[in-house]
Parts: sequence; C-alpha cells; structure tokens
Amino acid sequence: MSLLSDLPIGGRAKVIGVAGADSVGVRLLEMGLIPGVEVHLLGTAPLGDPLEFELRGYRLSLRRSEAARVEVEVD
Repeated sequence: MSLLSDLPIGGRAKVIGVAGADSVGVRLLEMGLIPGVEVHLLGTAPLGDPLEFELRGYRLSLRRSEAARVEVEVD
C-alpha cells in the first residue's frame, strides 16, 4: 500500500481507506474517496501543490497534505 500523494503523474490507484475521523477525513470520504474507487492523477500545479485527480467522472483538486491521508493500492 502507498499514499495518494505519492502517485506519479498519470498513475492510477484504488482507494483502500482514509486516515483520521476528523472533519478533513470525513470531507475526503464525502468527496468520493471511498474504498474501492479508482483514482487517476492528472497533474499538479507548477509548485507541486495542489494535485488534480479524476475519479467517478469528475475532477478533484487536493492539497498534498490531504492526499497523504488516503491509502491506495497502485495498479
């Protein structure tokens, strides 16, 4: 297992879980990062933060620190 923040550009992974039961962890789940969902990293901003992902037919931008809370299985 690895973290969503470590995914290379163009990489795909499947969400395993989200760490933490605080408001950020709950919000990540509400945005669709639930176990079993496939995520594709489209790119990053010029300075490397935020990251842009595609999942469930939409695009999602996350800070690198938020993406580091999502455990994934790389395809």
